[in-house]
Amino acid sequence: MDREGPGDPRHDLLEETAAAVETLVSLWWRASRDLSPRLSAQQMDALLVTRRNPGINLTALAVAVGAAPPAVSRLCGRLEAAGLLRREASTTSRREVELALTSRGHKIVDGLFARRAELLGGVLSRMPTASRCEFLAGVQAFSEAARAGRRDGSALS
Repeated sequence: MDREGPGDPRHDLLEETAAAVETLVSLWWRASRDLSPRLSAQQMDALLVTRRNPGINLTALAVAVGAAPPAVSRLCGRLEAAGLLRREASTTSRREVELALTSRGHKIVDGLFARRAELLGGVLSRMPTASRCEFLAGVQAFSEAARAGRRDGSALS
């Protein structure tokens, strides 16, 4: 029988990977704790998706953040009320609404990126050069494998 468990190299690799990823995720999300206004993970995700896809519509945003369109509409309403997002009539369809970040929304995202770079850079600077290169290669390979899984439907987005 082929079972993974303590002492099995695959199990050990999974446990060590999970611990390392937890550290990275904790560092990544620590950057958002100092944001003002405080945003939920889904609100931040909506801002990031909108930044990467200016003019995205509510349906596409709902798919990207994994929520139902009515919930995303309410989420966008809260972001709009906070002055971070604006809804605009589509230039191609009277029935669609396009989303864009406001200048304040851009400042929030820029601040998040700067804080993430600061925290990540601090950790990377304490690593030997060879380890940084190995880390980058590993993260890039992991990212590509995740994207390949999304393309063939075998991994979550």
